[in-house]
Amino acid sequence: MKAVERTAKTVDEAVCLALQDLGVSREEVEIEVIEEPSKGILGLIGVKPARVKVIFKENHSRKAEHLIKDITRAMQLEVEMKAKESEKGIFIELKGPKLGILIGRRGETLEALQYLVNLSVNKNQEVRKKVTIDIEGYRRRREETLQKLARKLADKAKLKGRNIVLEPMSPQERRIIHTALQGRNDIYTFSEGEEPYRKIVISPKK
Repeated sequence: MKAVERTAKTVDEAVCLALQDLGVSREEVEIEVIEEPSKGILGLIGVKPARVKVIFKENHSRKAEHLIKDITRAMQLEVEMKAKESEKGIFIELKGPKLGILIGRRGETLEALQYLVNLSVNKNQEVRKKVTIDIEGYRRRREETLQKLARKLADKAKLKGRNIVLEPMSPQERRIIHTALQGRNDIYTFSEGEEPYRKIVISPKK
């Protein structure tokens, strides 16, 4: 939990300074007034400024957003971020120019970013929240591509009568392949190998 103490002529001014230090809005903090300002004798002698303690109320969603902001700011990337939190987890969508660098080859950089954010957000937390990050709708497009690939390779495995081994994929992408083909009665799928080189095998039923 982050906290900042600041002093100023008034409580509001001290709070504003603390909010600037934390880089957050008033709705995201708790404010504790340590000392009210006093004018002193004749308004001159013994003047005391206001002193406040502003505490940032971190939750899973805010922690994720601030971490992503820090990373993208360090990379000098302009990012528009929208976060939705539910009981199932947190979904964060990023939009902006030149974000391809955050996706990487076949989404490898995006997966690494998501892994890093999940580790940070859930560290020392009693309740864990899964964070899913998408960039410019990449995950939806990738899912559609994988579904088409799964159907095409399943047809090939059935036609050739032999196993088709796919390239290594992340657990999330393997799940898409399994789900896309689970309703078929002419083939079955299974995974083999160790992470991060675990891959799916599409096999025809004899």
